[in-house]
Amino acid sequence: MTTCAAIRPAWTPLTIGLMVLGFVLFWPLGLAMLAYILWGDRFQDMARDAREQFRGPLRSMNAAYEGYANTGNVAFDEYRAREMKRLEEERRKLDEMRAEFDSFLRNLRMAKDQEEFDRFMRTRTTDGTPGA
Repeated sequence: MTTCAAIRPAWTPLTIGLMVLGFVLFWPLGLAMLAYILWGDRFQDMARDAREQFRGPLRSMNAAYEGYANTGNVAFDEYRAREMKRLEEERRKLDEMRAEFDSFLRNLRMAKDQEEFDRFMRTRTTDGTPGA
């Protein structure tokens, strides 16, 4: 994904001016701008690493449940297996419904755009402007 930032983490006149202004108004703002200039290009990587560190323990907890380890209680294990199967089926149905709804919205937007374009072309040709 490419993004275009007006204030990019580099030594540009704009960032230097904002840093000086930050120091004049309130010194932590200037310090924050200096940190952005120096390490701003690494913020996305740091955010990704932080997310991965947070997800790590959650993955290990989920891995214990994904294997459906036996608890020793046969009745509970059967109940859990039935409920997990039911929940997975419910999740699959919800995913299908969401995909259908997304498709419906996409078609609705396309029809609306086509109608607006057709209206524009009709008004353009009736105004005396040559149409395509």
